[in-house]
Amino acid sequence: MTTTEDRASAAPRTGRGRSLAKELLFVVVGALVVSSLLRALVGQMFIIPSDSMQNTLLVGDRVVVQKITDFHRGDVVVFEDPGGWLNESSADPGPFDRVLEFVGIPTQSTPGHLIKRVIGTAGDRVICCDKQDRITVNGQALDERGYLYTDPDGTQVVPSETRFEVVVPRDRIFVLGDHRDVSADSRCHLADLSSDGRQGQIAFPPLSTVVGPAFAIAAPFDRATRLRTPATFASVPPSADPAPEEAVIKPKGVTC
Repeated sequence: MTTTEDRASAAPRTGRGRSLAKELLFVVVGALVVSSLLRALVGQMFIIPSDSMQNTLLVGDRVVVQKITDFHRGDVVVFEDPGGWLNESSADPGPFDRVLEFVGIPTQSTPGHLIKRVIGTAGDRVICCDKQDRITVNGQALDERGYLYTDPDGTQVVPSETRFEVVVPRDRIFVLGDHRDVSADSRCHLADLSSDGRQGQIAFPPLSTVVGPAFAIAAPFDRATRLRTPATFASVPPSADPAPEEAVIKPKGVTC
């Protein structure tokens, strides 16, 4: 039998429970808002989906991309598919995946982005290759031995078996993967047609598609490290001429 005294003592407990629930709700909502703001303005995490950046980045690595600093030649950047680079057939993310992606936690279903190394910026003349089989930028040969993929037996892949000469157009970049044998990067789209019928322009991702530079591997923990710009890019001189409106591509129709 419940007495008047029992009912009186239960009322404060119910009130405290409701107050605690409201406080928890405010904390969760506040955390979501802060996390989404950080994701939109400061940084975001992405999962590496392919072997194209081995051995710098491995499949499943979680990389942190910052949005408050600029990037330079040699940096690894995440960018949105400029059109036709990806052939994704994964299912749409479920509700739980969408919540995680909203607060900046990547899932396997996070679509539409690529990660590559910036080799050339607007106005740069990028050529493969010189007599020593090195890629040059504005006449300066790159020493890529520090990041190009190396086979388990110690053999390093060549910078590129595809021969090309390009001048990067205004407000765009030229990107390559570190594992050149398996990377469908800018080289592989030099013969592609864009929606307006221009050949090869789609090979140069617009600056507007770049999320930002990847500055660290956050997970797995045994691979956590800072990503730095290779020293070889410090010796690349500025482009001699203004960046053209359209890319210059030689030979025409080159592809991987």
